[in-house]
Amino acid sequence: MVKSIKEIGDEVKKMSLEDQLDFAKKHEDDSRKGIQKLVAAIKKRQKGWQKEQERLFAMTQFENQVKEKGYRYIAGIDEVGRGPLAGPVVACAVILKDWMIYDGINDSKKVSLKNRLRLYDLINSTAFEVAYGKASPQEIDQLNILNATKLAMKRAVENLKTKPDYLLIDAVKLEDLLIPQSNIIKGDEKSVTIAAASIMAKVTRDQEMIHGDQLYPGYDFMNNKGYGTPSHYDGLKTLGPCPIHRKSFIKDFI
Repeated sequence: MVKSIKEIGDEVKKMSLEDQLDFAKKHEDDSRKGIQKLVAAIKKRQKGWQKEQERLFAMTQFENQVKEKGYRYIAGIDEVGRGPLAGPVVACAVILKDWMIYDGINDSKKVSLKNRLRLYDLINSTAFEVAYGKASPQEIDQLNILNATKLAMKRAVENLKTKPDYLLIDAVKLEDLLIPQSNIIKGDEKSVTIAAASIMAKVTRDQEMIHGDQLYPGYDFMNNKGYGTPSHYDGLKTLGPCPIHRKSFIKDFI
């Protein structure tokens, strides 16, 4: 019995990319329009896969440069939560194993919730070490957001059980740490280690703000994670600030 184009297409969708490429090679000269569309779609997928592999390989450039200099324990550091009106700044320090490159990893803001959670679990189970540091809303008010960010990052590094011998940091320079470091603008897009720290910090802070929604209902922390959304502003107008609000960020409501 001859299979319809739809039946063939359904079978192709279930194939691995390797098997799809084998199918495309065998059917390049097939004159049926439906088959040619399948072949074109497979080639497009291959190009997308190659582009993604090139992106992931590029994200190891800083790690490779540092390793070539003889450094062994390279920690990537990033923070989440500079902009919100409530909640802490959360920083993460990650030391990855040499062979780990994670499919789909990127700046946490560019990764879907589903993939962030997948990567969070994967990094947790495979990284050499992961540690966190926080700066509270009160510390943010006292120090300003930049200095509080540096404090959270410093705490994350100090909470690592293994002392890193090199730091890859997203943009910020940590002058208080006498450890060689590179301060990389948009590092969470350019370094796999910093991107891993970004993912871990984002998921951890989001979970904390979800808990904050249970402690302080009425601000919609569950959905806005402390950022200034209409529902958050409505809560501030109705209830006033709660203990996890940053007073220096909500002066109009105090």
